[in-house]
Amino acid sequence: MQFTSAALAPYNTFGLTQTAEQLVVLSEREQLSPLWEAAQNQPLLVVGEGSNIVFTQAFSGLVLVNRLQGIEVTETDEAWLLTVAGGENWHQLVCWTLEQGMPGLENLALIPGTVGASPIQNIGAYGVELAQFCHQVETIDWQTGQTRLWSVTECEFGYRDSVFKHAAREHVILSVTLRLPKAWQPVLGYGPLAELGEQATAQQVFDRVCATRQTKLPDPSVLGNAGSFFKNPTVVTPQAEALKLAWPALPVFATVPGWSKLAAGWLIDKAGLKGTRVGGAGVHTEQALVLVNYGGATSEDVLRLAALVRERVEQLFGVRLEPEVRMMAAQGETYLDEALACLNLN
Repeated sequence: MQFTSAALAPYNTFGLTQTAEQLVVLSEREQLSPLWEAAQNQPLLVVGEGSNIVFTQAFSGLVLVNRLQGIEVTETDEAWLLTVAGGENWHQLVCWTLEQGMPGLENLALIPGTVGASPIQNIGAYGVELAQFCHQVETIDWQTGQTRLWSVTECEFGYRDSVFKHAAREHVILSVTLRLPKAWQPVLGYGPLAELGEQATAQQVFDRVCATRQTKLPDPSVLGNAGSFFKNPTVVTPQAEALKLAWPALPVFATVPGWSKLAAGWLIDKAGLKGTRVGGAGVHTEQALVLVNYGGATSEDVLRLAALVRERVEQLFGVRLEPEVRMMAAQGETYLDEALACLNLN
């Protein structure tokens, strides 16, 4: 099998102009065996639509673009089981389930990316996470070439986290099986959804989520971005209570006992960072949680801006933000401080 080098701008929604030493589009399972044999002993990165990735350097290995397609449905008395190929578009899947009368995923509408990417970050929005519906994940082990089925427990899901996030070079996600219970209840605990009332239909929830996201979040096809750049930070409850006294409008959400979650976008906004730019990268003027490419942004611009945001928020609130986006260096996943050090930006 022959590989070719390629520009990565079409494969990341931030629109950063890095390159890959090798790139292959995976559209058929029959490609896997020869691909695995030819690609041993080199860095591997699997990309869906690149909606949660910031390339900090040119990638010196194989970028595998997952375009596997297909949905299989099995029905029981209690639920629908959907086995969905990793290359399917996530939002289109949400739309399809509603069209088929299978509610449950409506809170996760308009989250960019593919089904194969969804378990890596344990995607979530408006009080719902993928982990609530994930039944199993099918992968190919890139070390052995063997396929494996992971139970939801084995996936080790956490807040924007999973076992796959920490083993990105070891497993290619081929499909995800979702379990959608027939005993459906709307999840309305977050923001504008509460206004709908307990009699809300799944379609009404879907419509409200889409309208809210379209109002707040820039379209990456118009303004390059990778969605929410930072995680909502979790702090001990006494710290959250102290911050709430100083900043009464601060949104605080209860999590596990003794811990509270803060709204990262609110913290960035109150730090006066909306509209701040470094080169071609900037904090979005409407949604402070999103960093955007205003045109010609480089990896260095994005890293400098992210570091500035983190520093300002920590200085004002004593809370250290952690990026939600995955950062990719020459050999694989990296972190903000490592990426800064590699580019001599510290």
